[in-house]
Amino acid sequence: MKRFKLSTEVLFSEDAIDALLELKDVNVVLITDKFMVDSGMVDIIKKKLANCASVAVFSEVIPDPPMDMIEKGINFLQDKNCDYVVALGGGSSIDAAKAIVYMDKKVNDVQNPETAKRIKLIALPTTSGTGSEVTQFAVVTDSKTGKKIPLIDESLMPDIAILDPELVKSAPPFITADTGMDVITHAIEAYVAETASDCSDALAEKASELAFEYLPRCYRNGYDIKARDKMHRASCLAGMAFSLVNLGLNHGIAHALGAIFHIPHGRANALVLPHVIDFNADMTREAAKHSNDSAKKYQKLARIIGLPAPTPKVGVTNLIAEINRLMRYMDRPQCITECGISLEEFEANRQEIVNRAMVDACTLANPRKVTPNDINRILDRIAK
Repeated sequence: MKRFKLSTEVLFSEDAIDALLELKDVNVVLITDKFMVDSGMVDIIKKKLANCASVAVFSEVIPDPPMDMIEKGINFLQDKNCDYVVALGGGSSIDAAKAIVYMDKKVNDVQNPETAKRIKLIALPTTSGTGSEVTQFAVVTDSKTGKKIPLIDESLMPDIAILDPELVKSAPPFITADTGMDVITHAIEAYVAETASDCSDALAEKASELAFEYLPRCYRNGYDIKARDKMHRASCLAGMAFSLVNLGLNHGIAHALGAIFHIPHGRANALVLPHVIDFNADMTREAAKHSNDSAKKYQKLARIIGLPAPTPKVGVTNLIAEINRLMRYMDRPQCITECGISLEEFEANRQEIVNRAMVDACTLANPRKVTPNDINRILDRIAK
């Protein structure tokens, strides 16, 4: 039996952040990072929260949020008698806020089961990439080992997601490119995931259509509000899709590359995406004797984004070519050395990449069974 449920209310289009004016006489904690404070974005949001009883700012979020920071955030919430959390920023800030609210509830349920109140979470993404504002996932980092810890629970989903293109337009081109490729990867992986359904397919198809059309425009001109609005929606739709059905090998490898080399997540995803598509499509002569559902879905997706795809093989080839063309247009790295990682360092960590990718929860949802040798062949292709 398959399920389809979306519990987050999504507000979108220009001036969507005006919805914050509706919050009155409540205690709010704004969870964000130092850049959002220094850029003045926090001041803009605080003005929208002027009707609240109090607004406190927790700005200690860093990339790949560590558990010791999460613990500080929990203490901060309790000290401020928080009613609402507003998460402002990219995936790290939203994931941190989700984890803080989630773990705070766990602590209160144990310590104060009769009086514990439910803190509501509002997500304000400032990048169009992770889709974290509508997913039941959050990723935190073990402060001692550096390993990423995935949290998966329906209660992690924000109550409200506010998609306002004004919050995204100042993102620099390289951030736009990396996060935009994250959107495309989310949509494509959800589309061919082993657990994909008609509902998730509809979301992934529309996300792909929007992203391939509007990402180049956002990269070329960040102040193109229509393009920014459409990419924000694409990110949200892709997030809904993969929250329903998981992802695949692409994210399994990207998580390992990010943890070991600290490559930005969207950049790591883009680096391996063409090669994972090629692997999943399996267009070898032997495989061609059998039905390949992934190849057929890639073919359909190629048609949706306007590419010639009369056969699965042509569709897969053109889809990969379009991704490579887009990456070149946005000056994205297409091998590991272009990410600033030497081949010596890459090879020294190869086995660890393979080991981490094999046990990653996303890899389990890949439409084609994966072996360590398969991952090694993909790593060979991104090496140089």
